[in-house]
Amino acid sequence: MNASLPSHDTRGEAPPLVLLHGWAMSPAVWAPLRALLGDRPVLAPALPGHAGAVPARHAAPEDLLAAWSDALLARLPQQATLVGWSLGALLALDIAARHPMRVARLVLISSTARFVADVPDTAAVTQPATAWPGLAAETVAAFCNGFAQSPQATLRRFLALQCLGEATRKVLADQLESCLAPEHRGGTGEHAGLRAGLELLACADLRPALAQVRQPCLLIHGEHDALMPVAASRMLAQALPDAQLAHLPAGGHALPLSHAADCARLIERFMHG
Repeated sequence: MNASLPSHDTRGEAPPLVLLHGWAMSPAVWAPLRALLGDRPVLAPALPGHAGAVPARHAAPEDLLAAWSDALLARLPQQATLVGWSLGALLALDIAARHPMRVARLVLISSTARFVADVPDTAAVTQPATAWPGLAAETVAAFCNGFAQSPQATLRRFLALQCLGEATRKVLADQLESCLAPEHRGGTGEHAGLRAGLELLACADLRPALAQVRQPCLLIHGEHDALMPVAASRMLAQALPDAQLAHLPAGGHALPLSHAADCARLIERFMHG
């Protein structure tokens, strides 16, 4: 671990865990995992524009990630271990890269440094080994356009994708729906924060910053993740200076709900490791 990144705060106590949820969700998605973390101090703030949290400042697409991270940072303790899931993991990575003294460790669940896959070179016989896996650009564009025209239908599609690869899809789908940001249940609510979140996912690319993320990092990824290919977690682990990777063979994308016990076990081992 980098000597400039102390693992304890000034009182000699372990820094709290801060849980950052995914797009369209609320902090309620962390309830099963929080119940398994014992008496460790845990915070679960809502992302900007979610569950009543103030939206991030208006920014150009290339500045959205920093705007969201800085809005979150203003509400975080001086130092913490960040546990991010999906969009929350992208924000955790950005905070760790730009504000290293605020982050002791990282746990990234169903994560990536860029959600959009590299565009394949149709003229090439083989694609380079460094091509980044992710969602196809046309799929991301369809999500953005679909949400602008029919937010609820797009949310249902998004929830269904998170359940692929899971043995109990119906139960998980109901759990995910109950964890939506309250203002987006039942077809009501202002969607500006979610639209900005989709734009962020479409534009953000943290690959150039990965070498700056010196904190110890645990990556947890489901083998059957239909939103973010498991190959992205392998490339992310290789690019980070101090990372360990744990694959869950039966897991999809919504690991904090579907595999809370596995996540808790891995996090506890990592925190004591």
